[in-house]
Parts: sequence; C-alpha cells; structure tokens
Amino acid sequence: MTVRVLLVDDDALVRAGLTMMLDGAPEIAVVGQAGDGDEVPAALDAHPADVVLMDIRMPRLNGILATQRARARPNPPEVIVLTTFDTDENVLRALRAGASGFLLKDAPPAEIADAIRRVAAGDPILAPRITRRLMERVAVEAGSYERARAAFGVLSPREHEVALGVGRGLTNAEIAAELYLSVATVKAHITRVLSKMDLGNRTQIALLAHDAGFC
Repeated sequence: MTVRVLLVDDDALVRAGLTMMLDGAPEIAVVGQAGDGDEVPAALDAHPADVVLMDIRMPRLNGILATQRARARPNPPEVIVLTTFDTDENVLRALRAGASGFLLKDAPPAEIADAIRRVAAGDPILAPRITRRLMERVAVEAGSYERARAAFGVLSPREHEVALGVGRGLTNAEIAAELYLSVATVKAHITRVLSKMDLGNRTQIALLAHDAGFC
C-alpha cells in the first residue's frame, strides 16, 4: 500500500527537497503541499493524506495548532513534526496535540522514509534519546503529575503494564514478548487504554507515562 504524504513547511526549498527525496522512496507518494498551517485543511480536502510532515514554526498558523486541527478531522491523518530541535522547544506541545512523533530536518532520507511508513502503520516515532532531552527542556504543566496519575488509575493492572511498555517506546511485538501476550491482545489493550484515557494515539500514552513519573 502506498502511503500518501502531505508536506507542510513555509520554506519552498525544504518542500522541494523533501518531495525530490520522497519521490524515490518505495511505497510513498507526496500527494500535496502547504506553505503554512492555515492551508492544511484545504490541502487535506484536496489531497487526502495518510501522513502529514508538519513544520513547527510558520508565519501565520504554527504547527501545533495545525496539528490539533488536522487530528480533529474525521479519519485524521497521522502527523510527524519536523524540527531543527535546537531551536524548537514546542515539539513536546505538538506531541501532546496529537502528533505521532517527530523528525529532525537533517535526518537521512532513508530514516525519514522509514518513519513515514512506521507511523502510517501505527508505530509512533519516539527516538528515546531526543525525546528524553525534549522532555527535560520543556516545563511540565502545573498539575500534570496529578492528572497523569489519575488517568493511569482507571486502568486495569494489565492495561497499566501495556501502557508502561508504550511509554518506554516498545513496539507491540516487544510488549507482547515481555508480558507473554499475543500481539493481537496487546493491540486490544492499547485500544482500551486510549479509550479509557481519552487519548488519540500511543505518543500521548507515552507522554502521560512521563508526566506520571513512570518513565
């Protein structure tokens, strides 16, 4: 299956470079582009996409709000945040808004293509080293510890174990092997965790686990 990608970046050269790079990647097709966050709804209407590569800093509507709006759509696309890391301290906020992960703009082409395929398949991109540094740099919102602990309190013991596996960045197969479950059972547990916690994706489970002090 070909993964349809929408590129969102205010730099035309960045969009051109990504398009050229991804056009040669198997099972990936760039179906549209947008030059600012406020153009995303119309772009998705015209070019339905499975994955959006979303810049953070744009002049009219930033990538955080654009991510929230994209994820609020019916059958929403997955969103991967693009960042330079050293200057973008809002990446964690974008992940909380529903992004499935993030990539550095200077990442190798093969890494970007692999990330797109993984996110489209439901496997978020959470590079542990970079995620840890981001979490250390961004201040935790007041009361987030208590809210996170309360959210985990609604889970069954097994759901709690599965959620912690997600928080540690494990794949479904790794969680299944660690807990002696089938992959299908792990997926079912994750679906229930998302429902009970009223979350949109696995990344938000991982962030809650961090806020609760479990990871």
